[in-house]
Amino acid sequence: MLKVSSNLWFEKDVQQAVEFYVATIPNASMGRTTVLPAETPSGPPGSVVIIEFKLGHQDFVAMQAGPLDAFNHPFSISVQCETQQEIDRIWSTFLENGGVEEQCGWLRDRWGLCWQIVPRVLSEMIADPDRERAKRVTEVLLGMVKLDIAKLEAAYR
Repeated sequence: MLKVSSNLWFEKDVQQAVEFYVATIPNASMGRTTVLPAETPSGPPGSVVIIEFKLGHQDFVAMQAGPLDAFNHPFSISVQCETQQEIDRIWSTFLENGGVEEQCGWLRDRWGLCWQIVPRVLSEMIADPDRERAKRVTEVLLGMVKLDIAKLEAAYR
């Protein structure tokens, strides 16, 4: 069976990062950890660590293999939350662990990975066939840092 997963390259602290993600995101689990036994372009035997994990139903592979390219906005992980309490909890947990707020529900974790912590209903609101409703929601969204479901729903109505 074909399997697709997103691969994340960490310079260091991959174990800490994956443990944090799995503890913070609901329905997450950590899978196999593999340490490469051979010398690689990244270093001597044992210097490359690979960890498989799931966030929701999404498969990820995190690899610690030294410096390469920094994480950036073209790749982000979107966490679609059901409630404001869930948004608030996840948002606060990331910030308390060294994360940095950005705009429109985005934040960057302490390892530099970009996340979108958004209400699940947001995609339905901005895709609404009534483009005026969608525009109002979008305009309110663009003025926010952490997203507020009540304010988005008020704009939608």
